[in-house]
Amino acid sequence: MRRILFPAVAGALVAMSGAALADTAVSAVTNLNVRAGPGSQYPVIGVLAAGQSATLEGCLANSKWCTIAEANGRGWVYSDYVTANFGGNTIVLTRRPANAEVAVIAPPVDTDVYTGAIVSPEPIVRPPVEVRTYVREHRLEPVYLESEVVPGAIVPDTVELREIPDYDYRYVYLNDQPTLVDPGTRRIVYVAR
Repeated sequence: MRRILFPAVAGALVAMSGAALADTAVSAVTNLNVRAGPGSQYPVIGVLAAGQSATLEGCLANSKWCTIAEANGRGWVYSDYVTANFGGNTIVLTRRPANAEVAVIAPPVDTDVYTGAIVSPEPIVRPPVEVRTYVREHRLEPVYLESEVVPGAIVPDTVELREIPDYDYRYVYLNDQPTLVDPGTRRIVYVAR
């Protein structure tokens, strides 16, 4: 599909300095879902690994959703989980100074343009149907974490993992999402969406 640059967005881009748009690097503070649009209702298209950098393209006005670009693609992230350098200080993007030169962008009309995967820190394991059924039928009380639940993230030792009969991985419901975890490394290998 072709993208159309709306006049208001084009005017805003011309008004912004090129340095403000091109030079704002952000880093993920945790393994972070990258979504196809500005909201948790949009599908996850990739992961920005903890410490990985990307280029900030801009943020929606009066919102915590921002769009980023990286060599392998582009998408949307929640700004509470990324930092940037403002005035020589590393600051969570949501708490940036009022005078920070971050582009204000219009909400997307067509999220099909955000299709590239950013990165996947670990290969995604696709469990057999029997395992997915078992996990759904043996629902657990969810454990809520402050970070997003993504493949490659480490589950804290305080979180109890449950066994799955005749299967190498264990499971837990993290942030109300069925999640498979490697019991040896405690890395998330699969998140049911």
